[in-house]
Amino acid sequence: MRIRWHGHACFEIAGSTVVVTDPHDGKSLGIPAPDVRADIVLVSHQHTDHNCDEVVRGDDCTVIKDPLMTFEKGVRVEGIEASHDDHGGAKRGAVTLFKFDMDGVKFCHLGDLGHIPDDDQTARIDDVDFLFVPVGDVYTIGPVAAKMIIDKVRPKVAIPMHYRVPGLSLSIKPVGEFTRLFDDAVIVNVGNEVDFSSEDMPSGPTEIWVFSK
Repeated sequence: MRIRWHGHACFEIAGSTVVVTDPHDGKSLGIPAPDVRADIVLVSHQHTDHNCDEVVRGDDCTVIKDPLMTFEKGVRVEGIEASHDDHGGAKRGAVTLFKFDMDGVKFCHLGDLGHIPDDDQTARIDDVDFLFVPVGDVYTIGPVAAKMIIDKVRPKVAIPMHYRVPGLSLSIKPVGEFTRLFDDAVIVNVGNEVDFSSEDMPSGPTEIWVFSK
């Protein structure tokens, strides 16, 4: 399988099916728009830096935007309702956390999560191999809350997202504010994409895979 980062919260997860998360339009962020084809697009909420499914190519692409449970093209998808802020969505509305199983690997993408998940939400996202977690603060949870969630969920791999990179127009924190909270031994810099198999998954403490453009 392969994971490729297209900037911000947009990832391409390719196995027997290709899933793309939270495609952005590029121009509103100051970074290139994704150049990607997919079978399934998951949209966590209706902001232009997360909902531009029209930039994704695909002849028969299924777009999922709601907190539902479905089975599409060999992928089991569960949407879990959460909030974009720590005031129950009063400031920025709702987001959908997407948990999906593909080829025996379990992923969860937290979108623009703005709070620590409650016990019910945590139970539903528990037992995942990969957890994509925002770390940039301001519009999402920040580094400390992200680490708290990782420590609680204990995925095999946590992938930070939604952080400041060169050219990005959002004033959010860089990924170093997050990675400094962890022991250097668990930090793995993977570049723009990484290939892996189930045999490659860590069996010890959660690894932090850091992507770069």
